[in-house]
Amino acid sequence: MSNALTRFYCTAFLGVGVVASGSLQHVVTTVKDALSDRELTQLLIFDDSTGKPIDVDFRGKTDDVLKRLGEQFGDSPGTEVNHQTTRRVGRPKLGVVSGEVTLLPRHWEWLKSQPGGASVTLRKLIDEARRTGEQQSTIRESQEATYNFMTAMAGDFNQYEEALRALYAGDLDRFYHFIDDWAPDIRNHVKRLAANAFPEENL
Repeated sequence: MSNALTRFYCTAFLGVGVVASGSLQHVVTTVKDALSDRELTQLLIFDDSTGKPIDVDFRGKTDDVLKRLGEQFGDSPGTEVNHQTTRRVGRPKLGVVSGEVTLLPRHWEWLKSQPGGASVTLRKLIDEARRTGEQQSTIRESQEATYNFMTAMAGDFNQYEEALRALYAGDLDRFYHFIDDWAPDIRNHVKRLAANAFPEENL
């Protein structure tokens, strides 16, 4: 069985209730054993990282379902070799690497006046820019996953649009207020997906 099915996390809903959550392999095995064929046709499984539904063909036995999913999501042997090659070849040595930076005179003057000099200041500025960029990327990914799931499962819920506006405005308190009376499992999953959607100062 492909390892991808144990690394790929998702949540299954039947109506407004969660019936299984965990790795794709665990969820598929659980619902296949517990639900009727009719219930399986009504089941919705969502990718926990993107909030998007996953199309699962439940025909046949559990092993048949997992085999098809393994072919869809699994890593082929060739892919695994490429991953290993990427990690080995061209890996930079640890330490300081020199290079050329072109700046205007006023930039050099400001850098040289900073504690530690130009090199230390540039490294700090780059690290801060990277941290800020990574934080913004995390916020966008969380917002997108939350939006995808809310659109699929809560589009006709009370104050859905208001909740979306609060989500993208970064207003955690208002967001929680607007989803407070939603079905508990859906509300809790929305909160889980939105855990990284708000700036740190609002948490």
